[in-house]
This record gives sequence, C-alpha cells and structure tokens, in this order.
Amino acid sequence: MNQRSSIEVRLLSSGECVRLCFSGTRIRSILPISEPADPDELALAATGLFDLQVNGYAGIWFSSTDLTVNEVQQVLQHYARQGLTGCLPTLITNSAAAIEHGLSVLRQSRESCELCRSMIAGIHVEGPWISSADGPRGAHPLQHVRPASMAEYQRWQRASGGLVRLITVAPECPAVLSLIPLLTAENVRVAIGHTGASPAEIQDAVSRGASVGTHLGNGCAGMVPRHDNIFWPQLADDRLTVSVIADGWHVPATMLNCIHRCKSPARIVLTSDVSGFGGCAAGRYTTPTVDVEVLEDGRIVVAGQRQFLAGSGATLLQCVQRYQQMTGLPLQQTWELASNQPRRLLGLPAAEVKEGATASLTLFRNERNGGNCQLQPVASVIHGRYFESQS
Repeated sequence: MNQRSSIEVRLLSSGECVRLCFSGTRIRSILPISEPADPDELALAATGLFDLQVNGYAGIWFSSTDLTVNEVQQVLQHYARQGLTGCLPTLITNSAAAIEHGLSVLRQSRESCELCRSMIAGIHVEGPWISSADGPRGAHPLQHVRPASMAEYQRWQRASGGLVRLITVAPECPAVLSLIPLLTAENVRVAIGHTGASPAEIQDAVSRGASVGTHLGNGCAGMVPRHDNIFWPQLADDRLTVSVIADGWHVPATMLNCIHRCKSPARIVLTSDVSGFGGCAAGRYTTPTVDVEVLEDGRIVVAGQRQFLAGSGATLLQCVQRYQQMTGLPLQQTWELASNQPRRLLGLPAAEVKEGATASLTLFRNERNGGNCQLQPVASVIHGRYFESQS
C-alpha cells in the first residue's frame, strides 16, 4: 500500500485517457491526457469492485473460532491487491459462540484498522437458519443448523456493533417467515439460499420482504422436480435480485444464460463467494467437517472425486471476466453487476469516477487471448490509498 498523488489511466466508461489527481480520500481532479504515448499501456480504471459474499482467503476463514484482527487485515490486503474495494465478510453456519466471536472480531477490525473500516461495509450471515437436508445445506455443518430467533439476531448485532446487513435463510426453516418483516424493518436485507422450500414458501418469503436470492444454482438439491422447485419462483419474481457465482464451475454457461435472460442485468449481482481455500496451492486440505482438494485448474472439490464443489477459489474480477464471456454482455455493463449493483442492493452510495467523489477504484488490464478477454488486476484505490497487485 502507498499513497499516490495522481495516476494516469484509461477510463472504462469512456475510453478516455486521463490523469486522476487525489486529495486525501477523494478525487481532486480528472485531467485529460491529450497525447498519451501509448493508450494501450495505460491500466483501465473503473468504479471499485464490491463483493456481497467473501468467506476468507489463503487458509484464513472469517468463520474460524480462532479468527484474529490481524488475520482479517491479511485477508483484506489480499482482496485489495485483487482489485476489490468493498465487501461483506461472510460467516456461515456455526455455533452461537463461534458466530458471535467472528462478528466481534470483524467489529474490532473496523475499529482498529483504516483499511478494514474502508472495505467492510457490513457483514453477511449465511445460515444457521437454513435447510437441514443434505444437498440444500451444502457444506454447512448439520449440527449447527437451527430455528430462527430474533433473540439470536439481536445478539449478532450487539457483537458486531450493528454491522449485520445481509442474512441468508431458508424459508422452510422454523420461525424464518415470521422474522423476515422484523429484519427488513431494521434495514437488514434478507436473502433466500441453502433451501429446499416449496414455490409457495419462496413466494411467501418474498412477499414478507426477502429481496435477494443467494448464489442461485447452488445450495440446492442435486435432483429437483421439473415443476415445483426452487428455481422457477426465484427466476420469475421481479421483486427478487439474485447473486450468482460466475466462476465457470458453480453454474454452467447454459444455466447462467437462462438466469441472465430471466432476471435481466438489472436484477443480477456477481459474487465470488471465495472460500478460505482461495489462493491456496493445489493439494489436499483437512477441515473439521470435510477434506477438500484444490485442483490445478482452481476448482475446490470434496476430496476423492471431481463432481462436488467445496467452495469457490475465484476472485470477483475473474467472475466479471467469465460472466462477460459466457453471456456476451458488454464489459462495461457486466462491471456494474460487481460494482454498483451490490451497493444499490444494500442502500449504499454508488461509487463514481468524478471530481469530488471518494476515490474507490479498480485498476486492471484487459488482455486479449484469442477472442476472449483476460482481466488482470493492476491495483485498487481505496479511499485514496493505492494497493498494487502482486501478480
């Protein structure tokens, strides 16, 4: 990380070559470069990437019972060097004590670290109010799945200092439906995920205030009825925005295109859902609940086979690239799905590249490989501070 008073870039929005000048946390001025030596040598600059669902990195999990402030800082530095400028650290199904520990450490991280304060816009709790059934539950530990409780939610907010902004639930989980209006009244977004709910239960959840579908196409049964399943009601309901993991493995291109056409880009958010195994070398790893393998191609699978995934190893920039490749949506429009679309979903101010705006930018290169683009991170600018990629 370092401070730079200015950088020369090419704007993704217009293709214009400019010098961005910074003053503190803000963009002071944007000055055209009349005759750049070589425009193609300049990094592209766009509004900063924002991820609604990140679980850790490089062997560190936000859900760990031993999580420390120093580890949170390490993970966020990894993210920043990959072009990410904001996120919701995500805690998955765990014991009450473990979840409250993670929430408390994330709160302390924001209180003691400027980078954490700049990047952490809130916290996503995914579970423990989800399906107990094999398949929909995914890799979440069965012993910690439990009924929803307003008292537990209030303990979460006390531990986090009010940072819980998104909660993923299964509508069929006991007491969930009655809690949804109470949570939304507190400006918490409720998402549907890890569920085997009936169409009627999903429609009821949306009518009560659920507004997001978490990583649609995942966290569901391996075999579903052709008519009464979790997909049709989420795809058909325009009140629901869905997140997708567009890493090329979690959702096949054919299904991704169906989601793209049914929901339209206006109701889709890209997420990496990167796990604590993201960035780890290829090999076998043991956890308290499951053994996994990180494959040479980047997939993370349950050890001993190649069919069942055990988390994501992709970055959000890679998901932007693959979504653009699989759907054909222009890069500038695809970028919005991973930048301002998630911010709008949470009611946060949009990131802008204009004079006076907070300097939150992702810098990258769009390298051509045959007919496809390869997006390579260059740096992120987070509230005026420059974090250069190590790639």
